[in-house]
Amino acid sequence: MGTRGSSIIPTLRYKDAAAAVRWLGEAFGFEEHLLVPSEGGGVTHAQLTWGDAMVMLSDARNDEFGGHQAPAEPSRKVTQSPYLIVPDIQAHYRRAVAAGADVVMDLEEQEYGGKFYSCRDPEGHLWNFGQYDPWADPEDAAR
Repeated sequence: MGTRGSSIIPTLRYKDAAAAVRWLGEAFGFEEHLLVPSEGGGVTHAQLTWGDAMVMLSDARNDEFGGHQAPAEPSRKVTQSPYLIVPDIQAHYRRAVAAGADVVMDLEEQEYGGKFYSCRDPEGHLWNFGQYDPWADPEDAAR
C-alpha cells in the first residue's frame, strides 16, 4: 500500500468537473492524483492531492450517489466545507484571489492562532484555509 494521507476525504460534485480540476490546481495548488475521464469529455472520477490531503470530485450526474449530493449552489449555505492547513497563508491567499476565488471571509488573524480565510470556487463550493494546525500538540498551540 502506498503513502497514506488523511482518513477523511471530502467528495464534491461539479457541473463542469474538468474545469474545476484545472481551477483547483491553479487557484489552490491541488495536483491530479487520478483522473478518470467520461466519454463526453467530462470527469467520471478525480482524485486531487494537496500535501497529504485529498479531495475526490466528479461531474454531477443522475446516479444513485447523485441523488444525495448535488453541485453547490452559490446562493445557498453549506453544512460542511474542507479546511486545509497552509504554512504560507499570505501567498496562498494571493494565488486564490488572482485566480478569481470569491473571498467570503478575508484573511485575518484568529484568536485561537494563525491566519485564516474562506472563499468559494467558481461553482460555489466553500473552501477554508488557515495556518492553525489542529493536529499540533495543544500545549504547543497555546504558546
